[in-house]
Amino acid sequence: MTDTTPRTTKKTPKKRGILARHSLSIASSAILLLWTVLYSVSDPKTHWGSFFGNAIADWSGVVVMVLATKYLYERGSAESRTPPFNLNPSTWQKISDHSLTIFLLITGLGWVVAYKHADPGSKWGQVTGNILSEWTQILGLVIMTKCLIELHSKESQK
Repeated sequence: MTDTTPRTTKKTPKKRGILARHSLSIASSAILLLWTVLYSVSDPKTHWGSFFGNAIADWSGVVVMVLATKYLYERGSAESRTPPFNLNPSTWQKISDHSLTIFLLITGLGWVVAYKHADPGSKWGQVTGNILSEWTQILGLVIMTKCLIELHSKESQK
């Protein structure tokens, strides 16, 4: 007699190494490092030099979003992760609920100070200004995703 019952094999989950678990963080950080190195050896008055300077600001935004949304939480944002634990006191709960915004505000103030003390026409002064612009864009996007909706967006249907 032949056994006709389908056989299912359970696959045991593979233990993934650090490179696999953090590949997005590593890759985006490596690209940011590449743009920084290329900009540091280039002339910002050339097309490529200008591109590398802008790429630093853009990719710093990518890196901060990858890392910040991995570890921080923003209440009301569909893109934010769930906080790892519930803090009971109301002050700590508010800090936990808005840790992404708080992080962006504090680091953004750091970029404001850096830009204020930089020569905006200098090679690195332009990059600092671009990074500051990127930070305000990210902060604005975080706040807008908490308050506004977009028709046909899966996040807006929650």
